[in-house]
Order: sequence, then C-alpha cells, then structure tokens
Amino acid sequence: MKGMKQEPLRITDIKDLCAWYEKVKRPLPWRDTGDPYHVWISEIMLQQTRIEAVKDKYVHFIRELPDIPSLAECEDDRLMRLWEGLGYYSRARSLKKCAAVLMQEYGGRLPADYNALLKLPGIGPYTAGAIASIAFHLPCPAVDGNVLRILARMSGCEDDIRNDKTRKELSGMLADAYTDGTDPALVNQGLMELGQTVCVPNGAPHCTECVWNASCRACHDSSTDRIPFRSSLKKRKIVERTLLIIRDGESFLLHRRPQKGLLAGLYEFPGTDSFLTRSDALREAEKLSLKPLRIKVLPSSRHVFTHLEWHMKAYEITVEEISSLPDDSYVRAEKKELAGMAVPSAFRTYTDWYSLRDQTS
Repeated sequence: MKGMKQEPLRITDIKDLCAWYEKVKRPLPWRDTGDPYHVWISEIMLQQTRIEAVKDKYVHFIRELPDIPSLAECEDDRLMRLWEGLGYYSRARSLKKCAAVLMQEYGGRLPADYNALLKLPGIGPYTAGAIASIAFHLPCPAVDGNVLRILARMSGCEDDIRNDKTRKELSGMLADAYTDGTDPALVNQGLMELGQTVCVPNGAPHCTECVWNASCRACHDSSTDRIPFRSSLKKRKIVERTLLIIRDGESFLLHRRPQKGLLAGLYEFPGTDSFLTRSDALREAEKLSLKPLRIKVLPSSRHVFTHLEWHMKAYEITVEEISSLPDDSYVRAEKKELAGMAVPSAFRTYTDWYSLRDQTS
C-alpha cells in the first residue's frame, strides 16, 4: 500500500524460489560457466536488450574476445563491430575501459568485492550485485526493473517505482534473503528468471505458474494490471534526417561521427538533420567536392534511441568518382570492406539494402 514500509520476504518464499529456479532454469550460454568474465559481459549485454537478441552475439563476442586481456587490447573499430546490434555503444567502450583498469590494478581479474566492482567503469549497483552474487556467491542484491516489478506485486506497493525512495524500500524486502545460508547466486538468478518468464515485463503475468502466487498481494487483489506503477518518461524527441548514400560503383563514402555524443566514433552514411528534396541532396553532395551523375530515392526508415527517434529518408547518389575526401572524418570503402566496419544498426535498412551485412549476423 502507498506509504507503507515494505516487509522482508519470508525465508520459505526464498527457499521455494531457489528450488523452482533449479528445476526450470533455461540453458543460457553464460549460465553456470563459473567465469566472472562471462557474467560481466552477459549482464552488460542484457541491459535493456532481449535475451534472444543477445545469445548469438554473446557467443560470438566470447569466441573473439575470450578474456579480459583480449578485451583490453581490442581495437575500437573491431569492438564496435562485435557490439553491433546491441545498441548503447558507450557500454562497449566502458567494457574496454574497465578491462584496462582490471589489467592495471587487479591482475586482469574482476575483484570478488561489491564495493570494488562498483568503482569500476560502466558497473553500477545492479551489475556489481549480479557479478558479486552470481560469480562469487557474495550476499549482494541485484535489483533491476524485473525484480522491482516482482517485489512491488508481492507487497502490493502502488508507489512509483521510478522514485528512489520506493526502489530503496522495495529492495529492502530482500534484506534477509541472503542470511540463512541460501546461495545468493540462486536467489538473484531465481528472481531474474521469474521476472523474465513468469512475472513478465509486457503483458499479463502468468500467475497460475508462479511459485509465489500464494504470497503475492497483487495476485490476491487482482491488481497486477496497475502494479507496478511507473510515472511517464519524457516524450522522445523526433529528429528528421536525410541520408546520402554516395557511391561510385562498388565504393561508398562514409563519415565517422564525432568522438563524443550519440553513436560516438562510429561510421555513418553522410547526412543532415532535416528532410531534403532531390535538389537539396544533390547540392549537399556537391558541397563534398563530388560530381553527381544520378540520384534515386531509397526506402524510408526509423530508428528508436532511448530519448529520441530518427525518422530517415535516403537518396542513393551515384557520383563520377570518389577520388578525394572532404576531410579526415570521411573514408572511401569498398563494399566488401564495410562488413568489418563499425556501422551502427541504426542504418541497417541501408546496409541490408546493398547486402553489406549478413542479415543473420
């Protein structure tokens, strides 16, 4: 109820959860490996990304970068290519930065200490708790949106779970979950599994299948449709962009984005933040010291980021020759070279259009 301090979960509920988890847990590639590096990489990849979208990317990433030393030494372009499709490229950069710190200060290993983990680049309270509990079996909670949803429904809490005070009170329900000898790895992974497969983020929860349905207030009160309550986020900003797919046969002109900001340091097709006519697009190409031969309209596209959306139109502009580059932020790349370049999935409509990517990768 609103304003009510949340009571800890019963030990019997925790034991039931752990038993349920060991019985039904899915065979995921990062699960039960016993390797802290695997836990770390998977947790960063899974932030705001579906498990099915992560599995193959995770396997490929670990095959290419099997340990902390290889991650610390990975070239930026290669790292961005390995991360492509997972979004939030800043997370990949933080991984490499963290790996460098681990090499310098921890002998190339993740520390078995929650507070030490929390000080590392790119590791916040949830990720630190997940690594500490799953990899090192330390009594640390790992509370994300899935867990908050479960705890809010268990307690019948109708307060805004975006509120820090509410999140802290709900997290307090786990206070006794790690004190009776139960493995913290089982507790936290059990909560994760419950939130991903039963008390699901989208749609109605599968209450009849839930190991906690006898204790859940929201289930008893038929209030799962309004619990948890989340206040609305700010409406995304819409940005209208025009892309210029400039080519001279099998070669394309690409632009590297600035090293700070959205999609920092990644390659893109040249463009502008406005919708251009054909004539305007040709003039933009001419500004790049190119001689257009013909132009055609390509399919429109849309890409959603956290706080904004790109609504994109595109023109293919065939030019006489890309003989010189406008400045050092541009590159000329053969079609076959693009497969190894860090072109974000925001442009997937157009890379797929030219078969520049294997669509199953």
